[in-house]
Amino acid sequence: MHIVQILPELNDGGVERGVIDLNRELCKLNYKSTVITKGGKHVDQISNDGGQIIFFDVSSKNPLSFYLRVFLLKKLLTSLNPDILHARSRIPAWLAWKANKKLKIPFITTVHGFNSINRYSSIMTKGDLVIYASHAVNDYVIKNFKINKNKLRYVPRGVDTEFFNPESVDKEWIENFKENYQLQKKRIISIVGRITKWKGHDDFIHAIAKSQKSDPSIIGLIVGDASSNNKVYFESLKKLTLELGANIIFVGSQKKMREIYTISNLVVSASSDKPETFGRTIAESLSMNTPVIASNHGGAKDIIIDQKNGLLFEPKNKNELAKLINESKTYLFENMRSHIQKKFSLTIMTDLETSVYQEALKLNVK
Repeated sequence: MHIVQILPELNDGGVERGVIDLNRELCKLNYKSTVITKGGKHVDQISNDGGQIIFFDVSSKNPLSFYLRVFLLKKLLTSLNPDILHARSRIPAWLAWKANKKLKIPFITTVHGFNSINRYSSIMTKGDLVIYASHAVNDYVIKNFKINKNKLRYVPRGVDTEFFNPESVDKEWIENFKENYQLQKKRIISIVGRITKWKGHDDFIHAIAKSQKSDPSIIGLIVGDASSNNKVYFESLKKLTLELGANIIFVGSQKKMREIYTISNLVVSASSDKPETFGRTIAESLSMNTPVIASNHGGAKDIIIDQKNGLLFEPKNKNELAKLINESKTYLFENMRSHIQKKFSLTIMTDLETSVYQEALKLNVK
């Protein structure tokens, strides 16, 4: 089977990570895998893992070039002759849907988030089968778009549990990191991910400052960088930290994420106005046997079993978050890693994804 995935660019992000992971797993299973994208800093990973990368502008919103790109994409797809065409984002989906009108390649779309409710976003419901990554997204799509519910298929994003394994950490790196940041004998609470307003870093800072009043051993780690669009917000977080007198360290983006999860006593996912579609950092952390406190909406509700492998709090309620940070010491969290292995591993994701592909082929729409 030849699968073509199509997305705007291969830079950092959950969607991009999912495409890279699926490409690698498909190649391991001897499927032919092609990714069509405009570019991005992770494009080499596709070919390194055994897939084919094709550069094509599927990100521009310029209406003047739209039909030319549809024509060129149709020619490209005709030459590739794939068994499955899988669109991962709205602009690529519009281009692929138009180009595929006469080709009739089985067409899959994945709704990766809580898209704006309009005709532009409705393209993600036009797949022969439509994948959703969390039950919150499924409910959102059914509520806000006209779609045949029978087309919807659940495929959660997968975590590489072989990589995110507590037995595989670099202990020397951990010791050096703790020494460099003076983290010995500290209770480390981390928030991981891109620094952007909807991730709730400001609520995290408030909660850490409040929780430190009753537990001075607490120290917060903010792991991640801000894009150029979020530099003002990033600077405001630093200012807020100083104003509150919070003991928080901004450690930037880190490559050694297994080790970051390992040194953390707790990881916080504090998404506020916009829910996490899935919650990759939640799943990675649990795979490393580190408990998570997360906002009680979006994909977190699929992953966290409240008071069993983590804790849930109402979005934007920084006082509740602070209270749970302090109380988390009293919980005996269990089955964290095994829960991810059973429900959210890369193997599970790939099996479900390929099952959807096989089903689409049986619909005989090509």
